[in-house]
Amino acid sequence: MATGEPRNGRDVIYDVVFGASAGAIAATLMSALDVIKTKIQVLGRPDAKDNLGSVIVSSLQAIIIKDGPRGLYCGLSATLAALLPNWAVYFTVYGQLKELLESHVDDNGHLNFGANVIAASVAGAATAITTNPLWVVKTRLQTQKERVGVEQYKSISSAFRHIVHKEGFVGLYSGLLPSLAGISHVAIQFPAYEKIKFYLAERDNKTTRDLSPGELAIASSVSKILASLPTYPHEVIRSILQEQGQATNSKMRYTGAIECVKKIYAKEGLCGFYRGCGTNMLRTTPSAVITFTSYEMINRFLHHVHPPHNNPF
Repeated sequence: MATGEPRNGRDVIYDVVFGASAGAIAATLMSALDVIKTKIQVLGRPDAKDNLGSVIVSSLQAIIIKDGPRGLYCGLSATLAALLPNWAVYFTVYGQLKELLESHVDDNGHLNFGANVIAASVAGAATAITTNPLWVVKTRLQTQKERVGVEQYKSISSAFRHIVHKEGFVGLYSGLLPSLAGISHVAIQFPAYEKIKFYLAERDNKTTRDLSPGELAIASSVSKILASLPTYPHEVIRSILQEQGQATNSKMRYTGAIECVKKIYAKEGLCGFYRGCGTNMLRTTPSAVITFTSYEMINRFLHHVHPPHNNPF
């Protein structure tokens, strides 16, 4: 999403506000698939023999019958609440690191791949640490009705109070280790996205700001797929650890990420680490297209309306 150009305070604010806005659009449109994906990650696939389409349809029907249409939006409030700090931390750290690493450029004057990976990784770590409590709440809101005898959270604030009271502040950082391992996702996605944009722009002898929405969609979808497939297992482990504070049966609890990995592998093999992957790809690929393309187009429009030299923040 960054362009490699000098950035000022106004640019960072634009990044944050419109990154969050684009993310909110995508999260709302893809909420139902996010709920299904999280439940499959935590509880397993309803019937491993069913194909992906059947699983999604049956899951949608079960949610609507049990919880009504509102059930398709469980956890969305926590997701929306996390977006602003998520993008604020990410873009601020990412932008600052890109400026610090500006001497590490390739032959075309763009930040080289290694520097891009470093910037994306550090920004991803800062974001994961900052926003982990909200993702814990989101996961539990999405899965709590599947747990028998569990006290139901009525809102984000009640979830925070309950988690801190029962588990201490450490409960808000459940799943942080696999979240940090998931930095590899953004370390692949963001540099790949930028490289694909540069390739498409150079191919047609134009700048990245002149790329069409279709070209931006190609860059965002390809980079998302490249990042998602090899790094997906961390999402399963993270969701399980984030949710397990609600489990009343001690046999269903894990002492940490390593034990979780061992038990999943012993019970399900490698396939266990890809629970809900198909649903996730159906959700995240169009979600990435919506988020990145919306962000780029909104940002482009604002730079046209308020050019940098007119309002240097």
